[in-house]
Amino acid sequence: MITKSTEEYLKTIYIIKKQNGNIRVTDIANKMNCTKPSVNKAINNLKEEGMLNYETYGTIELTERGENLAKKIIEAYDIVYIFLKDVLNLEEEKAEKEAEKIKMTITDETINKLAKYVHKVLGLSNLNCNYDINQEKCRKCIKRKI
Repeated sequence: MITKSTEEYLKTIYIIKKQNGNIRVTDIANKMNCTKPSVNKAINNLKEEGMLNYETYGTIELTERGENLAKKIIEAYDIVYIFLKDVLNLEEEKAEKEAEKIKMTITDETINKLAKYVHKVLGLSNLNCNYDINQEKCRKCIKRKI
């Protein structure tokens, strides 16, 4: 089972992959400000869930399933962040911190409704398609930072 904590590792792994191309335990530990044993435990959990491929001291690679979940996690964060920054007018730094906290507790159902609201208020696009964060076709219409 993927926990909210494990989701954060998956998101971080995806971001490091996009930025650096290769993913190392040290990079994950540094980015998340945690220990290498914590990273190794999370990596093994993600491997068991089929989210990544990894052999000890080898390269870490996201599976297609892992990459798709990471994109969903990032999108959910983006939706909350945009709401806080552009709708509630929070300062960028505060919106980032708050979005991280909120994303850890919010459900997919709430994210779906928030996405529709944000897009309607900001006029970004028409989401009369019954937006669902779990549908790849819907996720493609979101403006991403990555």
